[in-house]
Amino acid sequence: MEFVAPSSEGRRYSGQFPVRLGDADSAGVLRLDGLARMLQDVATDDWDDAGIDSTDTWVVRRTSIRTPVGGRWPKYKDEVTLTTWCGGSGAAWAERRTNVYDGDELLLETVALWVPIDPTGRPVRLRPSFIEVYGEAMRGRKVSGRVPAPLVPEGVMTRAWPLRRADVDIVGHVNNAAVWQAVTEVVSTPASWVSVIHHGPVEGGHEVTLASAARSLWLLVDGEVKVSADFVE
Repeated sequence: MEFVAPSSEGRRYSGQFPVRLGDADSAGVLRLDGLARMLQDVATDDWDDAGIDSTDTWVVRRTSIRTPVGGRWPKYKDEVTLTTWCGGSGAAWAERRTNVYDGDELLLETVALWVPIDPTGRPVRLRPSFIEVYGEAMRGRKVSGRVPAPLVPEGVMTRAWPLRRADVDIVGHVNNAAVWQAVTEVVSTPASWVSVIHHGPVEGGHEVTLASAARSLWLLVDGEVKVSADFVE
């Protein structure tokens, strides 16, 4: 996924987020799942602030996070600014770019692919109202909605990943931030690059297996990969 620069035109939205005790690891560094929650929250706040009248819900398909040259991971009690905008789109998906700042200092860059679903849970094409609000910032940039097929090598380490009732969100899936909690079992912050792909939903009641190898991990249900991740620490 490409980390495109912010557009000088079109919609951008910013929100302030303190790194609270429940967001930080034992060293006081913002955890991956803590950042994932912030990314969800600023995206939701942007959508609400845009005032688009829609019953669609957005679900994330893939997210990449990187530490740019000179960047750093926030720490406990830091108050960071998340600035988000739409970096591109396809027929039934959109790319959301979000940068994390401390004042004018760029700390982290993230890019995510989101898919709108209707109240029945079916993916839908982007509405004209979405293009009206976010189209100018995209500058006509098209992005692919395809994700690579996961391949789990033989001999990886495996263990059970028990689900909790608190992990399941309003669409009946294990929330993206809860998935990132599984990632933190393998990947420590500050990481230089992490990418997570959702190949299918993890749902409440699933018996999940966490598999890991050097710089990769997978969440499997009945042997099928639901989530894959690659990383560089």
